[in-house]
Amino acid sequence: MHAVLRRAARFAASDAPVMILGESGSGKEVVARALHESSPRRERPFVAVNVAALPTDLLESELFGHARGAFTGAASAKAGLFEVADGGTLFLDEIAEMPLPLQAKLLRALQDGEVRRVGDTRAFAVDVRIVCATHRDLTARVAEGLFREDLLFRLKVLTLRVPPLRERREDIVPLVRMLLAEERREDLRLSPAVVRLLEGHRWPGNVRELQNTIKHGVALAEDGVIDVQHLPEDLSTPPRAAATGGGALRSLADVEREHILRVLDACGGSQIDAARVLGIGRNTLWRKLRSYGALSA
Repeated sequence: MHAVLRRAARFAASDAPVMILGESGSGKEVVARALHESSPRRERPFVAVNVAALPTDLLESELFGHARGAFTGAASAKAGLFEVADGGTLFLDEIAEMPLPLQAKLLRALQDGEVRRVGDTRAFAVDVRIVCATHRDLTARVAEGLFREDLLFRLKVLTLRVPPLRERREDIVPLVRMLLAEERREDLRLSPAVVRLLEGHRWPGNVRELQNTIKHGVALAEDGVIDVQHLPEDLSTPPRAAATGGGALRSLADVEREHILRVLDACGGSQIDAARVLGIGRNTLWRKLRSYGALSA
């Protein structure tokens, strides 16, 4: 990651669009934020949007804004994220998922330096640097007719590749320190056994998995130390422990139930805190607890 951040810093002075490539959860937004913070635009907004998380109609309104009466429910005009990011950086995560009709409008905005709100006839200038990210092969998406080649050429002026966490194990402990600072728990330290475990794990979920692991450890830590027993069971339990320990094999549902209830207990019964540690939505946690009969009537 350090090499990627150094390269990002070299790109920072340019206003050209940047494409950040890497596996899901590998820290692409971290790189985008670092690029912005190193750029002359650092005093202006950094605005991030996950393209895949919004339906087409809502995404268009979010990006470009809408005029009053543009559609049912548009009781007043609304500024889009291009306007909000004016003078700064707009980060479009999962850009490969953008629908083709909206790709055309994005291309026009990039070419003209202007945007037009949904339902409005007036275009106006915006000064925004575009940074995009994706885990997909955009060239393959172009070949499949799912992504505009002209837009790809417009966006992929500068390219940064973020290696998966398993290929940069030297970043794990520094990332943990950063995550502990985000949790405001710089007072916690890792036991030597935990450091070995974290550096030996393959991290299929990359930085996002590490983030959830540290949240889990923070919730259960004792005496200022995160130890092995404070980590999620898939990290803290040896892979063949169940098969070699002589105990009865258990279903995945049973293991999940026990783990969720243990985390909930460690969080003092707070479903909000437990959902955050588990990395799931509160509604998902509520449904699971209800199925366990763990909620009072």
